[in-house]
Amino acid sequence: MKVLDPFEVYEIEVWPLPQYEEHKTADSEAKGYLNWLESDVFQLLLDQSHFDAVLNEKDPPNVPNNGYTRPASWRGKVVSDEVFQLRNHPDTRIARRAETLSSLAKVINERQVQIGLRRTLLTQAKRLVWLAERRFNEMAKQPNE
Repeated sequence: MKVLDPFEVYEIEVWPLPQYEEHKTADSEAKGYLNWLESDVFQLLLDQSHFDAVLNEKDPPNVPNNGYTRPASWRGKVVSDEVFQLRNHPDTRIARRAETLSSLAKVINERQVQIGLRRTLLTQAKRLVWLAERRFNEMAKQPNE
């Protein structure tokens, strides 16, 4: 759905659930826990977000806790330092963000989408403005040549 530019991903965090590896897809116990965990992690990330948003195609189900606890997570970098340096230049990020925003707007224009995807479009636009403002302010501080 063009929600996220993979080049913007620096780290990932996963919550392994080995206890459900042998469960069938339709298992109600596993589904209940997974739905709760998705909602819980969504809220966790929302609380940590600089933009008060999570790039998500749709809102997770609202599931009662039922005594669940979030498992320990694993977090790690998914790109090398060299690749990070190439992708992290502010002008590169601005150009890619604009491209992602355009692609997402095209998807929304061509399909019937849920409100979550429209919220993602708004968040991507805010991220583009934020990046552009930071770059402008950085350049404005440099003496004219």
